[in-house]
Amino acid sequence: MIYTSINVQREPDFLTLTLNRPQCRNAMSLKMVEELSHAIESVASDLSCRAIVLQGSGGHFCAGGDLKDFTAAQGQGDGALALRDTNRAFGRLITQLEHAPQFTLGLLEGSVLGGGFGLACVCDYLIATQDCQFGLPETSLGLIPAQIAPFVVKRIGLTNTRPIALLGQKLNSEQAATINLVNEVQDSPAQLTLRRDQILATLGRCAPRANATTKALLHRTLTEPQEKLLDWAAEAFAESLTGDETKEGLSAFRDKRAPQWRQ
Repeated sequence: MIYTSINVQREPDFLTLTLNRPQCRNAMSLKMVEELSHAIESVASDLSCRAIVLQGSGGHFCAGGDLKDFTAAQGQGDGALALRDTNRAFGRLITQLEHAPQFTLGLLEGSVLGGGFGLACVCDYLIATQDCQFGLPETSLGLIPAQIAPFVVKRIGLTNTRPIALLGQKLNSEQAATINLVNEVQDSPAQLTLRRDQILATLGRCAPRANATTKALLHRTLTEPQEKLLDWAAEAFAESLTGDETKEGLSAFRDKRAPQWRQ
């Protein structure tokens, strides 16, 4: 795929996806949704890619969905069906990112609104600069945060979501940190880059397959009956204990050296 609304940069052990529509604060078009989905899928089974880094260009993360796409969908033959499909495509993207086996790191600046808020909510770790503004402006436009709200509630809880979704409350970075929306706040974009490098270095100490399985386990705690989940987890544990990663991890521990994970 030729990417026109995002920049995709593959480093040896991580993938950076940069939302690249700075003229509209990286508002998310259907084209951007398709490109992000394609890029995420391209590393879905690649254990050499340890992390997906998500960021925006031009000093903003994402100002939400591009309303031009919904206007275009409304003008199609079956407008209601086209609108539903356009909206649903974004929900599938958020779910795809949420369940990516890689560690997902969001670097946030400026506007983190609407769909951008939802996208941020499924990242495993979020770092924001001081100038971020978080919000769900949908109801002020007569819309609902249809594909976003479930992920926001999962991230920050129903009580914290209510004033944001129902009163249009905006949060700054410090307020976002207080409700555990973001993991940390930094002073500048340069600090985001520095922290990115530090976090990815820390990630390198963890085994790729063990991390991917652990991430899946964490997500399954929210949806599966406990006994069923514990049965699955026991099988996964037994499999990991006899695998190459455990052998290397224990060997490195005994030898007091950094593990060398096979990709």
